[in-house]
Amino acid sequence: MVIDNRPDYPSEWAALTATSKLFGMSPETLRTWVRRTQIDTGSRPGLTTDERARLKQLERENKDLKRANAILKDASIFFATELDGQTRR
Repeated sequence: MVIDNRPDYPSEWAALTATSKLFGMSPETLRTWVRRTQIDTGSRPGLTTDERARLKQLERENKDLKRANAILKDASIFFATELDGQTRR
């Protein structure tokens, strides 16, 4: 509605304010939704909702892999020192 009715208002903020009153929400909430829609449709640059979700998933995966690598590194150091200790006896 905001995008369609934008030409009827002197500014985008005026369109947001008028439309937000119809739905009983703050203009800032509606502005955020409009921006997200513009990005998702490609009319505004930025990460789409799907890209944002994928990025979050990859960051979580990366964090888990780093933690697993640290555990494996510590385990290999532990076992290497244990083996070294056994051969000296």
